[in-house]
Amino acid sequence: MTVCEVFRLGRIPYGEAWALQDRLVDARSHDLAPDRLLLLEHPHTYTLGTSGHDEHLLLSEAERERLGVEVYRVDRGGDITYHGPGQVVGYPIVKLPRGEDGLRTDVVAHVRRLEQVLIATLADFGIAARAIRGFTGVWVDTPQGEAKIAAIGVRINVRGVSKHGFALNMNTDLRLFEGIVPCGISDKGVTSMEALLGAAQDEAAVTERIIPHFGVLFGCETVDTDPALLLGE
Repeated sequence: MTVCEVFRLGRIPYGEAWALQDRLVDARSHDLAPDRLLLLEHPHTYTLGTSGHDEHLLLSEAERERLGVEVYRVDRGGDITYHGPGQVVGYPIVKLPRGEDGLRTDVVAHVRRLEQVLIATLADFGIAARAIRGFTGVWVDTPQGEAKIAAIGVRINVRGVSKHGFALNMNTDLRLFEGIVPCGISDKGVTSMEALLGAAQDEAAVTERIIPHFGVLFGCETVDTDPALLLGE
């Protein structure tokens, strides 16, 4: 069984985490490092993926400055989403297996595994979540209809190494989603664990449940690793 180092990094500015991912992807691509899973949180940030539409960013520049929201156009798939306090963000830097042709990696299968990690985690807290055909991410039923509780967007390089990943809403201020058309989907809502369960959740406890589910679904041994070790690479 392969080893996956897990780093709990706390709150990190988006740009800093993106640069860190690039550095770790390069090391993994050249087999200079094992698989890694970064677990962290960002300050208020909107990111537009490769399918991002500027018109889905509704909040004006002045309003963004007032709220302290940064905006990045990034190289993951998907449209626009929000990152911020009260989320757990996961960036798996893992080398994925090649397909039957020995060349291509199954990007869809990678996304589906990430969905299942979060579905299993939410089940541990009594939340019945699921994937929806034709959409990416993790969804739940609410009195207002289907709502997304976790967003997923990834990029796989030519060596089959992944970057970007998932954002699970735990105690997220959902009002920040009103400043965008989340993932370009206008007819479905967004929710959080706190909104569904009626109380703020222990964010460390949620992270603690993500890790073993990731290990099972990605077939690896997860090993908690000192974040300071990343600084030496």
